[in-house]
Amino acid sequence: MGLLLDIDEVDRRFMLEELSRDVTEGRIYPSPRLSPTGTADFPGLLREAVAEHDDTWLAEQLNSRGRLRTHEMSQRKGVPYQKTLPWNAAETLAEGEFNRLYIRGQCLRALHEGATEVEIFRAKAVMDPRPDSEFRIGTAVDAGQLLGDIRNHVGLDTALRVPGGPNSGISARLARVARR
Repeated sequence: MGLLLDIDEVDRRFMLEELSRDVTEGRIYPSPRLSPTGTADFPGLLREAVAEHDDTWLAEQLNSRGRLRTHEMSQRKGVPYQKTLPWNAAETLAEGEFNRLYIRGQCLRALHEGATEVEIFRAKAVMDPRPDSEFRIGTAVDAGQLLGDIRNHVGLDTALRVPGGPNSGISARLARVARR
């Protein structure tokens, strides 16, 4: 199940603008879960997902042609060990990076249209939502501040906690009344 995002062509244009910025600056998230093939293919796949598809399509592409590693390093009680990638590794990566571009695009669109804030919402149903996430739904966040925060924290948790971390389902969009 992918993110439930209502994306129009204007949204895609702003998302692509942000992605182009990342490519130009060499700031595409270098997920350690991607194989060398996946690392090479990821920018193009992300561009195609943003331009024509969605995060579900991106996850399907990441799960094919050996684009993901089979194992990753982890630690247990300070001792490193190798473990199999989680079954949902492609979905988690695809949703996370697509959502980050969606939020950035929404912030950029808001600023372009003269709005100063975006609204936090749940873009994906989750079985056990975090209380902090539930509390934030419907609240407003400064679009410029959120845009800068996500741009500056590539692949990391942001200072504003949006998005809400892997599999949180939290996103941000133009306030419903401001959406055209």
